[in-house]
Amino acid sequence: MVKMIYKKIFFQLFALIFCFNTSAQLNTETKQGPYEQLIIRGATLINGDGSPPRGPVDIVIEKNIIKKISFVGYPGVKIDSTKRPKLKSKGKIIDASNMYILPGFIDMHGHIGGSSQGANWDYVFKLWLAHGITTIREPSGRGLNHTLKLKERVEKNEIVGPRIFAYTGFGQGSKNPIKTEEDARLWVRENAKKGADGIKFFGAEPHIMKAALDENKKLGLRSACHHAQMSVARWNVLNSARAGLTTMEHWYGLPEALFYDKTIQNYPLDYNYQNEQHRFEEAGKLWEQAAEPYSEHWNNVMNELLRLDFTLDPTFNIYEASRDLQRARRAEWHEHYTLPSLWRFYQPSKISHGSYWHYWGTEQEVAWKRNFKLWMIFINEYKNRGGRVTAGSDSGFIFQLYGFGYIRELELLREAGFHPLEVIRAATLNGAEALGVDREIGSIQIGKKADLIIIEENPLKNLKVLYGTGAIKLNNENQVIRVGGIKYTIVNGVIYDAKKLLTEVKEMVDLSKKKENFILKQPGN
Repeated sequence: MVKMIYKKIFFQLFALIFCFNTSAQLNTETKQGPYEQLIIRGATLINGDGSPPRGPVDIVIEKNIIKKISFVGYPGVKIDSTKRPKLKSKGKIIDASNMYILPGFIDMHGHIGGSSQGANWDYVFKLWLAHGITTIREPSGRGLNHTLKLKERVEKNEIVGPRIFAYTGFGQGSKNPIKTEEDARLWVRENAKKGADGIKFFGAEPHIMKAALDENKKLGLRSACHHAQMSVARWNVLNSARAGLTTMEHWYGLPEALFYDKTIQNYPLDYNYQNEQHRFEEAGKLWEQAAEPYSEHWNNVMNELLRLDFTLDPTFNIYEASRDLQRARRAEWHEHYTLPSLWRFYQPSKISHGSYWHYWGTEQEVAWKRNFKLWMIFINEYKNRGGRVTAGSDSGFIFQLYGFGYIRELELLREAGFHPLEVIRAATLNGAEALGVDREIGSIQIGKKADLIIIEENPLKNLKVLYGTGAIKLNNENQVIRVGGIKYTIVNGVIYDAKKLLTEVKEMVDLSKKKENFILKQPGN
């Protein structure tokens, strides 16, 4: 019996050592650096500020800071190697000839997994980095301490992950309910002391919102708000913007600010907010209750938000299943990259948030298609008038997968009317401006940090090449091939092989499926 116990312990220790060595080997293959000097040679530059592509370019990076951007030739002309930046003895070269280089993407609404979804940070971080997301703003999550610990470990390059901005859910961690203005101000001050970068609101009593936003603004921190229906009748987007909110999430609260013949949305008399089909079905009718595009009231609301330098973070993608459920649940990446626990969370449920498919059909989808059209008109015109629009995903809900959902958001900005260069600016520089760090990241400029994406295909011609699964193409030999997928993501001085990161995610998913004997099936089967 004793021998059997010792034998069991030996094999467990051996397995642990084997797993550790395998993990170390995978990490060595997946990431390289940081280096004293890194030179990226020969790429076409899309720098994120809206200027057109230019190249070939050599970019010199030293200790994660862009030190030199040298235009070293002309398309189709052999480069004079004597005019290129010189490599130092401890330097590293990436040959990016015939490739494209962009700033790292900023996901302005990135939840770091969730216990209900069974999605932990390592799974989520790898999916994000594999899709070029080098910075995320987490608008509340599993608690500030959890997020700050991850943030610190990423900054020290102890774990694979993007740069993190932590926004605490208003009231989160408070021992007592926030009932007074002073309660609100005290919580905001404590939140700042703990190291939060901002606050995520869902709405509250008007006097509480005013006090909290005022205190947060005095401290120089930023804020976001999902104007939930429980408070929006008395506190919409205009109220928030006037009080100092810096960013609105999704679109709740904006149609309400655009109402001209009512103050409350036209709820059916048997509506129940706890029934999520009711909630999302009626939300799909909201924009048609607002003022018509370009009408006087519509223009007045838009112009006031512009004067307040207010940021819109629409997160189109997270609602796309509402207008086409079959498309969202049949997305090709689910089979290989969606965890069994996450797939179960997506399924129709009266309990899981965002699983409101109690009986979702043609009428609901048609209403949401009209909703999207009116919503997109406002967002595109806001951009056209100089307003700041950013890109956020809110993945982990409603059949949207981390990383993949973000790229879908870029496609939907394009659908809304953004030029591809405007899409890239929304995903990069606009996000950095909204976070207050545009002097550090968001575009490829001398003196900024080297948050970068390198890809072999031109994303301006087809944003689908940014998906980890790439884009389908028929080549000159009449063969169907896959092209694209980001090649390298660079953040905190580390070069990540994006495709190897995806392979590691697939291995996680395969292992989970094997443990559970899980086969991905569509609902109702």
